[in-house]
Amino acid sequence: MNVIIKQIELIERVDQLIRLQATGCPISLSQRLGVSRTTLYRLINTMKELNAPVTYDPAAQSFVYEEAVGFQFGFYGRGVIRNTLMKHS
Repeated sequence: MNVIIKQIELIERVDQLIRLQATGCPISLSQRLGVSRTTLYRLINTMKELNAPVTYDPAAQSFVYEEAVGFQFGFYGRGVIRNTLMKHS
């Protein structure tokens, strides 16, 4: 179970850095996260499998989203879900 939680925490951290356009190059990001470059690319691929439009922008030297997206994982009360759905309608 801890492996899943660790993966989710890494995705949340990468998501935050992508939003800030502050991931740096893949080598820097993998060092910042304390993972290998292979693990980083597996993580990015997992995000893509979850429909994250992630790409690397050489000019910005950062991973970026090609369009605005949100990542949320967890259990929330019905009111939170209802409010979120109403905002997107």
